Amino acid sequence: MSLSLKIFYLFTKIGVFTIGGGHAVIPLIEKDIVSRNWLSKDDFYELISVTESLPGVFATNIAALVGYRVHGFKGGLFAALGTIIAPFFIIILIAMFFTKFQENIWVAKAFKALRPAVVALILAPSINIAKANNLTFKKAIYPILALLLMIIFKVSPVWIVILGCVGGLILTFKTQK
Repeated sequence: MSLSLKIFYLFTKIGVFTIGGGHAVIPLIEKDIVSRNWLSKDDFYELISVTESLPGVFATNIAALVGYRVHGFKGGLFAALGTIIAPFFIIILIAMFFTKFQENIWVAKAFKALRPAVVALILAPSINIAKANNLTFKKAIYPILALLLMIIFKVSPVWIVILGCVGGLILTFKTQK
């Protein structure tokens, strides 16, 4: 099997079994990519950092970047398609049948039961990323402040991103002097 097809199969499999989307794909991609020695852990975490700054769907963006790093443009294309195809058909199937079952008590309970698992799937890679980047309290104060600004003072996330960009530029210029 060619490398492009291996990448496509891997990301299709991840797309099928990822509940919670977004950051929930991180441990699955990390396990498969790092165990195959396609990327080191550090390279993978670097790609996550880049993906965080990109607009669009996180899972597709990280897949495209990983695929590109592993096998160039063709790898990026096949990885992105792999993450899109399975969820697309799953959503179509759900949409076809969900209206019939949305009032079903067992369906409602299943969705409610998945919530803590999704939180854990997002929290675990976040902790791993913090450890990999040697996150200290001094570094963590900025995201904490951003969160408090959004929750308490209802500051738009757009303004938080703009402030973060400006702050990053100022910090960069200060450290380069």
